[in-house]
Amino acid sequence: MSDEPAAEAQQPSFREIPVLLFVRGLLLLSVLTSAIVGLHWYLGARLLRDALVPEPFATIGWIAVWIFFGSIFAGFLGGRLFPRPIAKIFQWLGFVWMGAFGLLLVTTAVSDLALFIASKVTVVDASWPQTRALVVMAIVFPALLWGFYVSRRPQTKRIEVKIPGLDPSLDGFRIVQISDVHIGETLTRAFAKRVTFQVNALSPDVVAVTGDLIDGSVARLRDEVAPLGGLRGKHGVFYVTGNHEYYHGGSSWEAEGRNLGFTVLHNEHRVVADGKLVIGGVTDVEGARFSDAHAPRVDLAFAQAPAGVPRILLAHQPRFAKHAKDAQVSLMLSGHTHGGQIFPFMMFVLLQQPVIGGFATIHGVPTYTSNGTGYWGPPFRIGPRGEVTEIILKREENSGGEVA
Repeated sequence: MSDEPAAEAQQPSFREIPVLLFVRGLLLLSVLTSAIVGLHWYLGARLLRDALVPEPFATIGWIAVWIFFGSIFAGFLGGRLFPRPIAKIFQWLGFVWMGAFGLLLVTTAVSDLALFIASKVTVVDASWPQTRALVVMAIVFPALLWGFYVSRRPQTKRIEVKIPGLDPSLDGFRIVQISDVHIGETLTRAFAKRVTFQVNALSPDVVAVTGDLIDGSVARLRDEVAPLGGLRGKHGVFYVTGNHEYYHGGSSWEAEGRNLGFTVLHNEHRVVADGKLVIGGVTDVEGARFSDAHAPRVDLAFAQAPAGVPRILLAHQPRFAKHAKDAQVSLMLSGHTHGGQIFPFMMFVLLQQPVIGGFATIHGVPTYTSNGTGYWGPPFRIGPRGEVTEIILKREENSGGEVA
């Protein structure tokens, strides 16, 4: 007697699966919302209640705290549900507060620890909580202003990388990498123009765009990304998808990349510089969630690539290196991490990625991970600067290392 009917009976039905996913998502949202509510209450308690802010300012402050709390969710939902002029307002409010909230939270928590330690060695009088609130504000607000200023001004960063087997004629070959530009509601056409000018001023041999170009659909952002069609490299502009492309239509953004004049590397390669260098690229690891055709395949990326020719691989996330360890990659260029974007949150990057940023050998693959050119979410960079990266390839016998 067959066991198949019994086995089938144990499987959730087609109709049950969406219900299970909905319940799981609802539980996760409830936990996250409760945690965020609690942390907002903590900020209000420390910076308003404990600081003995007088009325009516205390009440106004508490109202502002809960309005700001709501703005986080409004920012995420508004970007998808409302027309662009309205969406921009919601996203600006939500993302500005998200950045301010994170920095206020960390600074207040550190001040709590400092007060606890101080209470063990001296007498903490009633004025300390008020002083603490003033000190927190004096640290956070200038930091936010500086972080906003630099977030829109990526630095030009230069590194040299030794490439085994590099042809002598390519010693000094220059690849300019941009990554995580995140054109959307808060980084718009003006930023795309700035980045394009900055890249072209370097007169690169190759431009590498390593994913997360956008934060929105093609229909919403086509005009905003249009200036990037002016990017120029002697041997071309090469583009691979990041995870954010897949949140807004990966295939559509690949097609738009082609419209911009990019060479889209969808698990494929091109041979450049008279056959002396191979540029390969894979789709982002998130692509597999949306379609098997968008799963990253390094074997396909270098299929029939000429033997003995150095290989440059574009892969959005540095963790992809473990899949490229046997692909004879001379250098992998990645992004995704933003270098952590806002201090001290870069430590959380290491929960998902092998590096925060910079040059490292990962699973035997020499990898450069960009801090990103733009930013995601909060319009701030506090600590790690955004970058347009000029990567200079050097023959192995020449000395290498970061020079700027």
